[in-house]
Formats: sequence, structure tokens, C-alpha cells
Amino acid sequence: MIKRLFRRFVASSDFPATAPESPFIAVGDIHGCVDLLERFIGLEPAYPVICVGDYVDRGDHSAEVLNILHARPDIICLSGNHEEMMLDFLKDPTRLGARWLRYGGLQTLASFGVAGVTETSSTDALVQARDQLQEAMGPDLITWMKRLPKCWQSGNMAVVHAGADPAQSIENQTDKVLHWGHPDFAKATRTDGVWIVHGHTIVGEPIATRGRIAIDTGAYATGRLTVALIEPGKTTFETIT
Repeated sequence: MIKRLFRRFVASSDFPATAPESPFIAVGDIHGCVDLLERFIGLEPAYPVICVGDYVDRGDHSAEVLNILHARPDIICLSGNHEEMMLDFLKDPTRLGARWLRYGGLQTLASFGVAGVTETSSTDALVQARDQLQEAMGPDLITWMKRLPKCWQSGNMAVVHAGADPAQSIENQTDKVLHWGHPDFAKATRTDGVWIVHGHTIVGEPIATRGRIAIDTGAYATGRLTVALIEPGKTTFETIT
């Protein structure tokens, strides 16, 4: 079924070939699109699955997405910048909450049944919303989110959320770069032969070129969730709609 799913072959000739230790599937930014996530899971993928982060915000069903992924320890989930902003809101809603609410946090709050707050709400209202969210999520889900890794590697493949500094080894990347990207990421080619699989930046079509594999096709806005099957020597894509 997976072989039938992944139809379109993409290759790059100006960078060392992809060489994971074994085939795996990378999933682009989900952003609350539980219907697309469920369709993908329903295909019963036959290879390990790694999600690149940004499970929450913008789409309407962040709570459902988090609960599904939390219940699937067989799926490797990385942390994205939207998970970072959500955890910042839980930590300090009055100082760190406005940015999250402005970039999709309101939809996430609504999915957990929390309403009556905006980015310009009073301190008391923000704290109350934080308390309601914390109660709705429960300690297990919050702890799971806090423990999400920021990078996953296999062979010469590194899966991250936003990108990597091409001048630094994967081991020396900062959390900020992995979550938010780096200005040289799309400009300079890595010299260590490591491919970076990432989301964060929306592309019209998935891309595999010069050591970068971009798979965020803006599911919340386009209704298209991209998944990539990465094997030794080739990367193939399919869009879940």
C-alpha cells in the first residue's frame, strides 16, 4: 500500500545521494488538520514515520492532532516553533502569550474548549486562559510536548523542523535555528553531505535539491499534507488530501 501511495520520483544530482540507514517517512506540518493526519495513518505506513513539528495552531483541530500523536509512540514527533510558542504561553502567558495567540494560538485554545481571550486581553484573562488550557491538556500531554526532540538522524539524513545552519554540524545546531531556521539555510549548500528534511517554510510543491528536502505544503491553507518516503538513493513524495 505504501509503494502504491508514493508515486512521484524526485532526485538530486548535485549533492551526495540520500543514504538513510533504512527507509523512513517524513510528514510535513500538520497544523491542526486532523482529517489529513487520520487519512495518512489509515494508510498503515510500512516504514518508520517522523513528523517535522507544528502540530498545533492555524487549523481547527489541534487538540485532536496532539491527542492522536501522543497515543502513538510508534510515530516519532519532533518539536516545531508552534509547539515552542504554546509551551511559552503555558509558562508565562502575560509576557510570552501574545505572539502565540497572534500566530494561531486562538484556534488551538478553541480546540481545547478555551474561549474569551485575544492577544490584547488583560493579564488576568490571559492567566485564566492558561489555567484552563493546562487543565484541558493534562500533565501527561504537556510533559510529552516538553520532551519532544528537535532533531532525528539516520545515515546522512537529518530531520528537523525549520532548517539548519549550513556552517555548523548537526550536533552543534541551536534550538533556535532548528525551530525558526537560519538565513543561510536556503543559500549555502552543506559541505558535510548531510541532507536536511524540514517543514516550517511553505512551498507550492515539495522540493528535494542540494541537500534540502522541503515538505511543508501549507496543509491548513491548501488542504494538502505532504509526506516523503526517503530511501537510499531516492526521495519520493505524495500529497494527502
